[in-house]
Amino acid sequence: MELVLNAGPVVKLVLAVLVYFSVVSWAIIFYKFLVIHRATRDSGRFLDFFWAKKRFDTISLGLKDYAHSPLTVLFREGYQELVKGQRKREGDEEHAHALSADLGGSGNVGRALRRATTLEMHRLEKYLTFLATTGSTAPFIGLFGTVWGIMDSFHGIGKTGSASLAVVAPGISEALVATAIGLVAAIPAVVAYNHFVNKVNVLTGEMDNFCQEFLNIVERMGRRG
Repeated sequence: MELVLNAGPVVKLVLAVLVYFSVVSWAIIFYKFLVIHRATRDSGRFLDFFWAKKRFDTISLGLKDYAHSPLTVLFREGYQELVKGQRKREGDEEHAHALSADLGGSGNVGRALRRATTLEMHRLEKYLTFLATTGSTAPFIGLFGTVWGIMDSFHGIGKTGSASLAVVAPGISEALVATAIGLVAAIPAVVAYNHFVNKVNVLTGEMDNFCQEFLNIVERMGRRG
């Protein structure tokens, strides 16, 4: 703490910026851990439920138990589009054949699933760019503070005319604090970013597989109907 208090104003400003990055990064890490952990847990449970029930109307009644899974959003969007198509077909018998063919092609359902997948990916990736920014810029910000602090120290040496270790060491040690704080902010951010990106990629793969399975089921329903 003494090193921070004795640092120059520029180094203190750099430290304040790094502390801000670190605090916000940790808040994001805890938040994303909660969101992605719940999404992963509920997705596994929802897939078991989905393949156990097999009936869309029955599955739609149990979605609230898997509210954190992105797959429930995909199912809800796809199912609502499916029901909307069926209601149109029932309400207009003259166009029954055309609507049945559209259902079999699953074009509207496919578009709804793609739209929902994109929105869920954005939700899962939200705030991850801040972690990436912290991981890539915090060491350089800290290095800037260190360089500035060393320049300030040499300026002081020039004014005093003494280059003894007792004069040089305090200024350099104060300057190196900025680099240390930069690494403290960056390392957890980089580790968390890589971890969350890997988890999001797994969930994205699950969403793609689920969309394909859902469309296959809809196409089979269309051929039977």
